[in-house]
Amino acid sequence: MKSQQKCIVIFALVCCFAVLVALIFSAVDIWGEDEDGITEENCSRNCSVVLVENIPEDISFLDNGTAHLPLSVGLYNLLDQAMRVVEIVSPLWLLNSSDYEASFQPAARQGRALLSALQGLKKKGIQLKISSGMINSTELETLAKHGAEVHYVNMTALTKGNMHSSFWVVDRTHFYIGSGSMDWRSLATRKELGVLVYNCSCLALDLHRVFSLYWGLHYKDFIPSFWSKRLFALSNRDLPLKLTFNNTRALAYVSSSPDVFIPKDRSSDLEAISRVIQEAHHFIYISIIDYLPLLSSSTQRYWSRIDGLIREALILRKVRVRLLISCWEKTHPLTFNFIWSLRSLCMEQANCSLEAKFFNPRLHHGINHNRFMITDRAIYLGNLDWVGNEFAFNAGAGLVISHPVGIDERNFTVVEQLQAVFERDWFSRYTRTLQSNKIPVCNKHQITKLVTVRTSNLDNGPVPIRKDQYDNGSSSLRNHHKVNGLDRINHRDDKLRKMSHQSMANVQGPIMDISQVRAQIKENDHDNPVDPPSHSVESSGFREMSTGSL
Repeated sequence: MKSQQKCIVIFALVCCFAVLVALIFSAVDIWGEDEDGITEENCSRNCSVVLVENIPEDISFLDNGTAHLPLSVGLYNLLDQAMRVVEIVSPLWLLNSSDYEASFQPAARQGRALLSALQGLKKKGIQLKISSGMINSTELETLAKHGAEVHYVNMTALTKGNMHSSFWVVDRTHFYIGSGSMDWRSLATRKELGVLVYNCSCLALDLHRVFSLYWGLHYKDFIPSFWSKRLFALSNRDLPLKLTFNNTRALAYVSSSPDVFIPKDRSSDLEAISRVIQEAHHFIYISIIDYLPLLSSSTQRYWSRIDGLIREALILRKVRVRLLISCWEKTHPLTFNFIWSLRSLCMEQANCSLEAKFFNPRLHHGINHNRFMITDRAIYLGNLDWVGNEFAFNAGAGLVISHPVGIDERNFTVVEQLQAVFERDWFSRYTRTLQSNKIPVCNKHQITKLVTVRTSNLDNGPVPIRKDQYDNGSSSLRNHHKVNGLDRINHRDDKLRKMSHQSMANVQGPIMDISQVRAQIKENDHDNPVDPPSHSVESSGFREMSTGSL
C-alpha cells in the first residue's frame, strides 16, 4: 500500500512538473520560429548606414545646411530591398490624410502612397507582419484585408502604458529605427529623424528579436515569467556587436523598454543612455521633444535617473551639455524649472557649461519630433521622450552606435553626421534661448491670449498665431500655400533628388528616386479611397497627442 502511495505521489509530481513546463512554453508561445537561417555565426557585419529625415516645408535651413535622405524615400528603398518579410512596429497608424489636410499640405499624400505600397506586398509574395498597441485604425484594418498579419499588444493590461516603439525590420537583414511613425504627419508636417541600416543581419536579427517579443504578446494580459531563448539579446552595453558602418569600424547594440520587457542579456534604454552619458569626455548634445524628470502615478515624485547623470557630467567631469527641447503646446510648465535648475549648477563654476534652447517653429505643425543624443564618443537614437513615465510604462527601442578610440580608417562617421544635424538645428533661426526674464511661449492656452509674440532674439517679427487644430497661421498664409503649393513642391523635389543620390551613394540595391515617389503618390491619389483620420492617441507620460495636436 505504501509503495502504491509513493508511486501516486511521484506520478502527481511528474504531472505537475509537466504542466509547469507546458505553461512556461505556452507563456513564451511559438517564439522559436525560423529566422531564415541567420545565426550569430553567419550574420553579416559589414553594414551601410544612412541618416533619414523629414523636414516640413514650413521649415527651411540655409542652402548649405546639413540635409539627408527624405524619410519617405528611405522607407520606399527598404520596401525595394524586401524579398520575404517586412516587420513593422509603430505607435500610430494614420497614413490617410483627409482631403482638407491634403489640400494645404501636398506632402500629406505621401502617407496614402506608402499605404498603397504596403498593401501591394502580398502580390509580390512578401509577408507583412505588424505589431501594434490596442488602437483603432482603419489603415490596419485595410492592411489586414490585404494579407497583413496584425498582432495587438494590450499595453494597458501589461504595463499600464503605451506602445511607442517605431522600427522596421526587413528580411532580418535591413532595418529602420527612429522618431517617425506610420502617420502621414511623420512624412509631411513633423520634423523626424532616423537611420536606415542595410546588409547588417547581425544587428537586424537583434532588433527582430525585440519585434518577436511584441509578436508573442498578442492579446495577452500577463507578462511571462520566462522568455524563449530566441528572444535573448545578441548584444548589450557590455558586449556590443563589432561591425563596420560605411567602411569604418564601430560598436553597436539594441536596447528596449520597459524593464518588464527585458529578456536575458538585453540592455534597457535607461542603461544605454546612462552608459553613453558616462562615457562622454567632451560634450553631450541632446535633442528631445520633452524633458521632465518626474514620475507620475498615484503621486508625483522626482525621477533622477537621467537628470542626475547630467548633473554628474557637468560638475564632476566638466562635460559641456546642450539640451534642445521642443517648444509646443504640450510642453509641461515644470520643464523650464528643471532646465533652470540644471543651469544654476554652472553659476560661478569654471569649465561648467549647460546650454538650453527650445525649438519653436513659427507654424505649430513643424514640431521637432527628434529623439536622440550625440556625444564625442557615441550616439543614442530612441523612441521615448525623456520623461519618467515613458521609461517606466511605455514600450520603446533604442540603438547605440560608437566608434573605437583611435580608429585609422575614418570616413564621415554616423556620429559626426548626427552631430552636424544637431548643430544645424541648434544654430537655426527656429531655436529660442531660455532667458532669465522670459519664458518661451509654448502652451496653446498661452498663445490664444496673445495677438503676437515677440522675444529678444526673434529676428523676423511676430509669430503667426494658430487659431484651430488645422490652421497653419493666418488665412492669407494658408491660401498662399494653396496657390503656390505646386511651385514649392517642384523646387523641393529638385533638392530632394540631389539629397537622395548623395546619401545613398554607398548603399547597394535599387534606389527609388523622389520623382518615382511623386509618380506613385499621383497614381495612388486616384485609386486609394480617403478615410477620415482616426482618433488614435499617442500618449507620453504627462501628455496626450490627439490627431490635431501636431
